[in-house]
Amino acid sequence: MAKAMLTTIDNPYNPFKHFDEWLAWDERASRSEGRPTCCEYLARMTDYSDDLSDKEVEDLNELVIDDICELNLTGKFVKVFENEPEKEPKPA
Repeated sequence: MAKAMLTTIDNPYNPFKHFDEWLAWDERASRSEGRPTCCEYLARMTDYSDDLSDKEVEDLNELVIDDICELNLTGKFVKVFENEPEKEPKPA
C-alpha cells in the first residue's frame, strides 16, 4: 500500500482514509480547473513496467510525486503521507 500520495492543497479529504470522497472532489475540481486529476497526472508522469514489483512501483510513485511537487508551477500539488494527522473535511 502507498505510504505517500499526491493531492491538492484545497482538497479537504484524506486520500488514505476517505479515498472515494477525495477522488470525487478531485474529479470535480480538475474538470472545473481544466487540469488532470491527481491520479491521471501521476500516471502520465510515471513510466510503469510490468516487471516492477509492488515495492518498486510504490518507490517510483513517490519519486514522481516528489518531482511533481518540486515543479509545481501552480503551487497546488502537495505530497501527503499515510500516517499524517487527518484534517477535518470542509463541506464542498
